[in-house]
Amino acid sequence: MILYIDPGTGSMLFTILIGVLGTALYFLRNVFMKLKYVLSGGKTEKAAAEKMPYVIFTDHKRYWNVFEPICDEFEKRKTPLVYMTESKDDPVFDKDYKYIEARHIGEGNMAFAKLNVLNASIVLSTTPSLDVYQWKRSKDVDYYIHIPHAASDISIYRMFGIDYYDAILLSGDYQVDQIRKLEELRGLPAKEIELVGIPYMDVMKTRLARAEEIESKDVAKTPERRTVLLAPSWGKSGILSRYGERFIDALIDTGYKIIIRPHPQSYTSEKDMLDSLMSKYSDTTKVEWNRDNDNFEVLRKSDILISDFSGVIFDFTLVFDKPVIYADTSFDKAPYDAAWIDDELWTFKVLPKLGMQLGEDNIDNIKSVIDECIEDTKYQKGRDEARQETWCYMGEGTTRVVDYIINKYSEIKDTGR
Repeated sequence: MILYIDPGTGSMLFTILIGVLGTALYFLRNVFMKLKYVLSGGKTEKAAAEKMPYVIFTDHKRYWNVFEPICDEFEKRKTPLVYMTESKDDPVFDKDYKYIEARHIGEGNMAFAKLNVLNASIVLSTTPSLDVYQWKRSKDVDYYIHIPHAASDISIYRMFGIDYYDAILLSGDYQVDQIRKLEELRGLPAKEIELVGIPYMDVMKTRLARAEEIESKDVAKTPERRTVLLAPSWGKSGILSRYGERFIDALIDTGYKIIIRPHPQSYTSEKDMLDSLMSKYSDTTKVEWNRDNDNFEVLRKSDILISDFSGVIFDFTLVFDKPVIYADTSFDKAPYDAAWIDDELWTFKVLPKLGMQLGEDNIDNIKSVIDECIEDTKYQKGRDEARQETWCYMGEGTTRVVDYIINKYSEIKDTGR
């Protein structure tokens, strides 16, 4: 007889197992530390010195653009920092840092087992679901800080994604309002919120200013030379899940260069669907599939972006100052924190100011929609308004983030926390 365990129960049992292992590791480490204390004659200086002041944790190399400017600033200030990543080929390992120590800590539950017994003062991460699933708060970490990886709604995280962080670094007042509403509805203590800006977008803006133009503006506007980038989010509300082959066929029929850049999570969560599409549309003369870790060049050379509710919309419009087409995917708020908030998401309020909507009625006429959206000048004003609402302290993001982290560390030390 074969014993069957449903996926939900299996996940729960696995989480319990990881919790038990983490507790065991924590216990053994404490025993080891006490032994060191006895052998050193009761001196605690060494033990205290092993507590890392600053740690960055990332669950994937794709977030290197978020953390690189922060690491560079720590390096510039000659301030030691430990960078923990789940990716063996994380770009951090290619950097010639003197003060940044990069560590590959394994993947998935192996990484979480280490994080759950981490001994550090401050941990900065863009990873959600702290203290919700396998990643538990370590008893030896003083302060957890979250930084988003996109300039959009902070409530478009899977349920309870940021509830148990101590502080959140944001870039717009509307994000602050969303967090405060979630805290009120869930009876959570108020987190510390700091408006700092968006370091990675500041860097992209600087890179763009220095980059040579790919083509002159006149050539770029020539219809036969246009490049269309399709970069959707993942999940049932995403473009590829909703429209799939029909939409890709319509794009190919435009005769424009088509680049498809799936959300990285699609390669895991929607593997079967994505494998099928990539297999069918494998002719590189018609479709180019892009998986670059750094999206700067693909955004720079594209004339228009087609997306849904992905944060890349704001990278493209606000940094590269180009229009978008956003798909009507009937966004389902149910899996997200946004489901708790009655207000319309900021993303969907601002999208009509940034470009044109794509729906069932105009998919087959996508070429005309693309041409009109690129040639209409009215979306410039919308982009300017969106920058004001979601990108505070433009050009100052990195300095403000690192200042906040270092000041928080000093505060923790002063209070003996």
